[in-house]
Amino acid sequence: MSSVFKTIRKGKLRLLYPFIVVLVLIAACGGRQDGKEKIVIRTELGDIHVSIDLRKAPVTSANFLKYVDAHLYDSACFYRLVQPGNQPADSVRIEVIQGGRYKRAAERGFPPIAHETTVTTGILHRDGTVSMARSQPGTATSEFFICVGDQPELDFGGKRNPDGQGFAAFGEVTSGMDVVRKIHSIDIQGQYLEKPVIITEIIREGR
Repeated sequence: MSSVFKTIRKGKLRLLYPFIVVLVLIAACGGRQDGKEKIVIRTELGDIHVSIDLRKAPVTSANFLKYVDAHLYDSACFYRLVQPGNQPADSVRIEVIQGGRYKRAAERGFPPIAHETTVTTGILHRDGTVSMARSQPGTATSEFFICVGDQPELDFGGKRNPDGQGFAAFGEVTSGMDVVRKIHSIDIQGQYLEKPVIITEIIREGR
C-alpha cells in the first residue's frame, strides 16, 4: 500500500488508471466481476431464476433493475402467451410468455429507454432468453418476455417486427424453465389469459 502512495506522490497516477477503471466497472455492476446480477421471479406456479447481463446490455438491465428495486413488479403477472396455434395473423411465428405490470404499466413507471439491439449486446433470443417488449424502438418500459425455444426472428434483422430492429434481450433463465413451460402450456383462447399467472414479486437474489 505504501508503494501506491509513493507512486501517487511522484505524479504517476496514470499508472494506476487501469486498476481504477476495473474498480469502477466492478462497482457499476453491483460488485460482481462478471457483470451479472441474479434475480428471482416468484410466481404462483414456482420460481424463475434469471441472470441479468449488466455489462452487455447496460441500459436495458439498469432499467429492469430500477423497477425491481422500486418494487413495481410486486403483484405483476404473466398475462400473454404466444403459442404456435394462437397467432393466425402472423406469418412469422414465435413462442414466448409475456409479463410485467400489464394494465398498470403506465402508472408510476419510468421513462422509455433507448433500444439496445442484439447486434449491440450480442445477446440472442435463445431458449430462456429474457427480453423487453416494445412497440416502436425506444418505447420499452416495464413489460418483458421469456423465450420458449430459440427465437431468431426476434433478433436484429428478424422478420417478426417490420422495422427489423428486433427486441432488446438482456438476460437468461438459469433455473425454472419448467415453470416457464408450464405457464406457456396453459390452454388459452387468443393470446391473453383471462386469469393471468400472478408474479408475487421480483427480487435480487440474496435480498
